[in-house]
Amino acid sequence: MTAEILTFFIFVLAIFLGIELIFKVPSMLHTPLMSGTNAIHGIILLGGMLVLADAEGVVARITGFVAVVFGAANVFGGFMVTDRMLKMFKRKK
Repeated sequence: MTAEILTFFIFVLAIFLGIELIFKVPSMLHTPLMSGTNAIHGIILLGGMLVLADAEGVVARITGFVAVVFGAANVFGGFMVTDRMLKMFKRKK
């Protein structure tokens, strides 16, 4: 039970830290930072899947599943932002 509470506590702290970091980044730098960290997000997603595969208990599985879903959304959003940014620099015919 203690490991599950610690896991949930770390998860909640990561949410607050992520929110603080996102709101502190100027909008001008947000797109380049998103496109530059797609590989890191992929590694985080892979790590979340590995942790989820070894999770024991309902709380650990639910927390791991939520982490994998958020990680996948982050990777997908990063690629969408990168694609949109690259379209801005293409020459119009």
